[in-house]
Amino acid sequence: MSSVDILKGKLKAQNREIWAVGGGKGGTGKTFLSGNLAISLTRLGKKVILIDADLGCANLHTCLGISVKGATLSDFIRGKVKSIHEVLLETQIPNLSLISGAQDFLEIANPKYREKMKLIRQIQELDFEYIILDLGAGTSFNILDFFLISDVGILTVLPEPTSIENVYRFIKSSFYRRFKKVVKDPAIKAVITQAMDQKNDLGIRTPFDLIEQVEKIDFEVGRTLKEQIYNFKPKIIVNQVRSKDDIALGFSMRSSCSKYFGIQIEYVGYVEYDDSVWRATKMSRPLMLEYPYSTSAQGINRISHNLLKKEQLSFDFLVQ
Repeated sequence: MSSVDILKGKLKAQNREIWAVGGGKGGTGKTFLSGNLAISLTRLGKKVILIDADLGCANLHTCLGISVKGATLSDFIRGKVKSIHEVLLETQIPNLSLISGAQDFLEIANPKYREKMKLIRQIQELDFEYIILDLGAGTSFNILDFFLISDVGILTVLPEPTSIENVYRFIKSSFYRRFKKVVKDPAIKAVITQAMDQKNDLGIRTPFDLIEQVEKIDFEVGRTLKEQIYNFKPKIIVNQVRSKDDIALGFSMRSSCSKYFGIQIEYVGYVEYDDSVWRATKMSRPLMLEYPYSTSAQGINRISHNLLKKEQLSFDFLVQ
């Protein structure tokens, strides 16, 4: 089986979805949202597994208040255990399992290609209704590849310029990486590689510019890339909102991605700034367990509902 087949998700099991939570910048609440979205799903009777795919700085277990004493993902990647099932941990939360991330081994942050593809294959074969990947910060190929195997790619953003900029960069890097995975012609791959540099000499600044260049080489491949853009629909969650302007950020990002990238991102919800969050974090306890009726917990439940129902926020919501 080729890596392209794997990254296109051809091993998708029946009635199973992979959700990947990323965002480019550290500190946007990826781990917080991954853990609490998982608990929200279990409250609905869903069978869920959380995987700490932040190979360089794994701390999902800490956010859940779980002490990990057995084998972790690093043991699987290093070949100390043969099956990913051997590092699976049943938590005390009904319907929730955990695979804790790599610990204490710096080289695990950048696994070899063969190790990464083995991990992806075994993740795709896990027997759970929902597999949630908590990704690391940045736009390395490993992070992008984990994001691209997901059925639902979720991006967390704070209403801050640096966070917004990093999410746009993550989106752009993701679909360029996606393009390279479906293209075989070395000449076109070279064009895509050049396009990933914003200051490239070809004058490519947007996906539309890239496709125009590709169509000059092979019109059919250009059409394939257009289909890839159409099928790439990441979800946006705005975290730590304090005002209506913060809530509106999701709508403006959706509009900008459509206008400049040709990508239809979906705004699935927001989480309000709430003291309950830092109190739960300080106690190493999940918000959904410690403060289930807080405004933030209610926001997470709404997001879970929208993701399950394949719905998103309407702009009318803002003017109500």
